[in-house]
Amino acid sequence: MTHITSLAQLETLFGSVGDASLRKEVPTLHPVYRAWIERSPFAVLATNGPNGLDTSPRGDPAPLVTIQDERTLFLPERRGNNRIDSLRNVLHDPHVSLIFFIPGVRETVRVNGRARICVAPDLLARLAMNGQPPTCALEVSVDTVFFQCARALLRSSLWSADSLGARPDGVPTAGQLLSALTDQAIDGGSYDAELPARQAKTLY
Repeated sequence: MTHITSLAQLETLFGSVGDASLRKEVPTLHPVYRAWIERSPFAVLATNGPNGLDTSPRGDPAPLVTIQDERTLFLPERRGNNRIDSLRNVLHDPHVSLIFFIPGVRETVRVNGRARICVAPDLLARLAMNGQPPTCALEVSVDTVFFQCARALLRSSLWSADSLGARPDGVPTAGQLLSALTDQAIDGGSYDAELPARQAKTLY
């Protein structure tokens, strides 16, 4: 056998689920999860659409999301590239997942739920940053919340001192990526030179 094709085969590869792994999952934003999430400035949003899955990074000064109650949170849609892949997907399938990160903390917290796109003026005004309201916000109705242990971040050394700071050698810049992907139609050097000022000007 070279591939797993059934749940029974899959379960033979793994041990039983520990009590802690089961009990850490809850259907609401328990106060201890709320305290954790409100310290998070960064999350990855997963959505599903007619063309397949999509994941998108989201960031703001903590708290990234605004928690309304134990079953509802709001994720602002800030300025970006206008592809709106995640928002298109939500219109097709409201199921979403968010994984929250806190710099220096090796555990992560996941929220699974259903989203809808909210454009209520009072909400958008409340979510403004630097005087700029978001274009819209995802209103996420929570289905499940649970934390994941530190193993993945420990294995990756994500927050280690050696992994932070200067850009690692051999990692292409945004300009180099665009230049290669467009057969040099986009001048990568100029793009990289102009990028810091452009990002600072259009952050919100």
